[in-house]
Formats: sequence, C-alpha cells, structure tokens
Amino acid sequence: MPKPITDMTNAFSVKGLNVIVTGGNRGIGLGISTAFAQSGANVAILCRNKESGDRAVESLKEHGGKHFCVQCDTSSLESVKRAVAEVMMVFSGINVLVNNAGVSTVTKFHDDKDLSEWHRVVSTNLHGPAYMIYEVVPHMKKTGRGGSIINISSIGGQSVGGTKHHPKASYHASKAGLEMLTKALAVELGDDAIRCNVIEPGPTHSDLDKDLPPEAFVQIQNQMPMHRFGEPIEIGALCVFLSTEAANQITGAIHVHDGGLVLGG
Repeated sequence: MPKPITDMTNAFSVKGLNVIVTGGNRGIGLGISTAFAQSGANVAILCRNKESGDRAVESLKEHGGKHFCVQCDTSSLESVKRAVAEVMMVFSGINVLVNNAGVSTVTKFHDDKDLSEWHRVVSTNLHGPAYMIYEVVPHMKKTGRGGSIINISSIGGQSVGGTKHHPKASYHASKAGLEMLTKALAVELGDDAIRCNVIEPGPTHSDLDKDLPPEAFVQIQNQMPMHRFGEPIEIGALCVFLSTEAANQITGAIHVHDGGLVLGG
C-alpha cells in the first residue's frame, strides 16, 4: 500500500517517473507530455503518426529526461502489445499511464452506415484504454510501488448537450463507458497500489479550434463561469498532480476540468 505523506518535501514531485501518454503528440496530449517533461518525468509518446510524435519529442528534450515516441494504433490490441514491448526496451518500469488518445464524430446514429463510425469511435475511446491498461499494469506491478492510471474522458461522458446540432452518440457512450471502467479498475487494482482516475476536460484549446466558428467561442465562453477555454498544459498539470504522492489517496474519481461549464449557470 502507498504510504501517506508525512511532510511536503517531495509530495508534488514526479521527477524520474516513467510515463506513457497515448496521443501525446498534439493538442491536449502534447500539453500532458509537456507538463510531465517540465516536471522531471520521462515520457514515452504513443501515437499513430510517428513523424508528428518525433517532433513532439524534440520539443520535450529541452527539459531534460528521457523522451521518445513509439508508433501505435491503440484501437488494435496487437499494436498495443508491440508498442508496450518497445517501451519496455527503454524504460525499466512504468509508473504512470495517461490514456489520452481519442476520436470523435458528428454522425446521427441511424445515418451511420453499418455502424462504421460507432466501431471506429468506441474502438479508440474505450477499447484503446482497456488494451493499454491490460498491457501496462503487469509492468506497473513489477515496480513494487504501484502506479497511476489517468483516463482522459470529456464532459461528454456525463452530458449530451448540443446533440441536436452535433450528434455523436458513439462518443458519449464511449466516454461514459471509460468512466465506469475506471471506477471498476480502481477497485480491482487497489490491492496493487495502482490508482485509476478520470479527467473530464471541457472546452480546451486544441487542434479542434479550427473547426469552431468564432461566434461559437464567444457563446461558449459566456456560458462558462471562468469565461475562457482551458489550455492543454492545464490538463497536464492535473495529470501531474494525480501522479504525485500527494494524490496517493485519490482513486476512482472523476475530475471535471471545464471552467464550470457543466454547472449550467
């Protein structure tokens, strides 16, 4: 069992920890990778686009530490197995897994021919994290110090707001499923001192910004008590905290990071 902290000396440190971030090459994922690198951790980025991943790694190197990219399609168990094996050729163990890779869609359920979009989204957003956890947890156990699993969901895991204009049943279902998987595994893995938590980002600046008309920014920001979109590194900051000894008693929790949007005020 993880011991409680007795003082604050290293309570918020992740220095020297080995971290995997799926989809860590851009957007929120790059913010997470950067936050860990700046905090002294070693980061393995798993992503489909190796060229993009290698560029992200270059941006991390200025912070010191050991950083590299492995090509991986998390929707494929075989790809995940190969990627984790490759990571273990560099890392002596794995302390933190951040399941960030995800996709979305804007397709009405009954307009989805042969449910191809359903399978694409659920395979990446729900099966992908399950595959990663399945392969990584045995390596976490071997460290003898437990570990931290952080699943990046969305406020779409608890709300279907805007569905009339942006129908995405598969996305909402996959994120809600991911949150229940997290809670179940928090119980299963507690005896091994492995903590499982969810972060639900709300509106956050990322590559998706280009698809949002300017008037939508204003409308959304006006609805948010904090009146601004989040930044990717702010999601990273929460990931770092959840991986520290200060967070050793936090597991099975859903952490909303949305500037208050879901409050509906």
